[in-house]
Amino acid sequence: MQTPRTRRARWLAPIAVVAVAATTRLWNLGAPHILIFDEHFYVKDAYSLLRLGYEGRWAKLSDPDFAVGNFHGLTTHAELVQHPPLGKWIIALGLNAFGAGNSAGWRISMAIIGILAVVLLMGVAFLLFRSFALATIAGGLLAIDGNAIVMSRIGILDNAVMFLALVAFGAILLDRQWWQARVGILLERTHETSDVGSGPRIPTSWRRPWLLVAGLAIGLDAGVKWSGFFFLAAFVVYVIGVDVLARRRAGVANWFGGTLVRQGLVDVVLMVPTAIAAYLATWTGWFVTSGGLYRNWANQPGHALTGAFAWIPRTVQSFWHFQQYIYEFGVSLNKAQQYETPASGWFLLTRPTQFFIGFTSDGQPGCTSPGNCASVVTDLANPLIWWMSGLCVLLLVYRFIFRRDWRIAAILIGIVGGYVPWLVIPREAVFQFYTIAFEPYMILALVYAIWLLTGTPPHERSAGGAAAKVYPLALTLHRSLVGWRITIVFLCLCVLVSIFFLPVWIDLPEPIWLEQLHAWFPGWN
Repeated sequence: MQTPRTRRARWLAPIAVVAVAATTRLWNLGAPHILIFDEHFYVKDAYSLLRLGYEGRWAKLSDPDFAVGNFHGLTTHAELVQHPPLGKWIIALGLNAFGAGNSAGWRISMAIIGILAVVLLMGVAFLLFRSFALATIAGGLLAIDGNAIVMSRIGILDNAVMFLALVAFGAILLDRQWWQARVGILLERTHETSDVGSGPRIPTSWRRPWLLVAGLAIGLDAGVKWSGFFFLAAFVVYVIGVDVLARRRAGVANWFGGTLVRQGLVDVVLMVPTAIAAYLATWTGWFVTSGGLYRNWANQPGHALTGAFAWIPRTVQSFWHFQQYIYEFGVSLNKAQQYETPASGWFLLTRPTQFFIGFTSDGQPGCTSPGNCASVVTDLANPLIWWMSGLCVLLLVYRFIFRRDWRIAAILIGIVGGYVPWLVIPREAVFQFYTIAFEPYMILALVYAIWLLTGTPPHERSAGGAAAKVYPLALTLHRSLVGWRITIVFLCLCVLVSIFFLPVWIDLPEPIWLEQLHAWFPGWN
C-alpha cells in the first residue's frame, strides 16, 4: 500500500530530475559568446532560412560580425549544404525568439530539446519497466551525463536527431502495447464465434495509429540528418517482429504466411510513406523559393531528362539531383579531422570532441587562479555511466540469446539503428558526439541491468509464456535490498563524477592544472 510519502516521491523525484536537466542545460548557456565548432554552419544557416527561406552563402570571416549582430555578410547565393533543413529551422526558432545576435538564442532550441528528452526518456523507461523508480533513474542518468549536457548546449543538429528518434521509439512501444491488447480482444471474439476445431484468426489491421506517429517522427528525424532513416529501417524490422511473435503466441498455425505477410506489408505502408512525406515536408522552404542550392538545376541546358522521363517536373528533377549531391558529399567526407574517431572506438571514449577552448588571466571574469585559467567545452560522456552502459549492452546481447525478452529486443534495436550503420558507412570523418543519437538506449540498457539487480525479474513471466522461477519471499526481499544498495552507491558515484567533469562541459573557467586533471587518457586532450 502506498503511503503519502511514496506518492509525493513519485512526483517530486521526476521533477527534481527535470530541474537538474534544466539547470545543467540552461545555466550560462550563452557562453562562450562566439560560434563554436559547427555552429559556424548551422546557426548562420538558420538565420539565412529566416531571411531567405533557404541556406544562403556568407562572406568569408563573417563569424565575428555575426556574433555582434552584424549580418551583412549574408548573400543570396546558395550555400553548399550537407544536411536537410529541419534541424536548422529548429535552431532558427531560438534566433527568432532571442535575437540572432544573442548566443543563448543560438542554443536555446537544442537546450529545450535536451530537457524534453529527459522527460521523454522517463516516459519510455516507464513503458518498459512499469516502475517510477527506474524511470526516474533513467531520466536522472541522462540529465547528468556530459554527452547529453554538451549536445544540449551547442547549436548543432545531433540533439534533434536523438530526440525525434526517441519520440518514434516511444510510439513504437505504445503501438506494441496497443497491438497486444487488440490481439487479445480479437482472439476472444474469434473463440466466441468460430466453429469447434477451427484455429484462432487475427485479421490484418490498418488501425495502428502509433505506427503513423512513429513514421512521422522518423521522417522529421531524417529531415534533420539522413541518419534518421537508419532508425526507420531498424524500427520497421522490430514492428514486424512484434507482429510475428504476437501471432505465434496466439497459436496461429500458419504464422509465416497469409495474414502475417499482409500485416507486414501494412506495417511498412503505414510507416515508410508517412516518413517520406514528413521528410519531403521539411524541404518546403526549398520548394517555395527559387534561390536554394540546385533549385533550378534541371532548367539549365543539358540537365533535364529527355525521352520517356521528360514528363517528370523539373523541380522534382532538381530536387532529386540535390539529394544525390547530399549522398555523395556525405560518403566522400574523408578529409582528416582533429577529433575524428572511428565508430569502433565510441564505446571506449577514445577521442571525445573538444568544441571550444579559451584562456583567461587572473582577475578576468570567472578566473580567480593565481595563474591562467582555461575555459573548455568538451563532448565527454560521464565515463562511469558510459562504460557501464556499454558493458550492460553486452549483457543484454548475451541475455537475449537465452531469453527472448521484448524489452531487450526494443533496447537493442534502438542501439542498432543509431550505431551499427556507422560501422559500415564508407566514411572516415565521424565523431564521438554522434553517439548522442543512441545514448538513450545505452542508458536503458543500464537501467535494465539495475532492473535485474534489484530483484524485479523473478516475478516476471518469460517471453514464451512459461512461468519464470520464483524465489522465496525472504530471499527475494534480501536480493532486492542488496541490489538497491548497490544501485544507490553506483548512482552517487555517477553524480560525483559528473560534478568533477561539469566545468569542461559548461565552459566554466578553472585553473589550467585542474582542467588537465580531466584528461585521463591522451586522447582526451
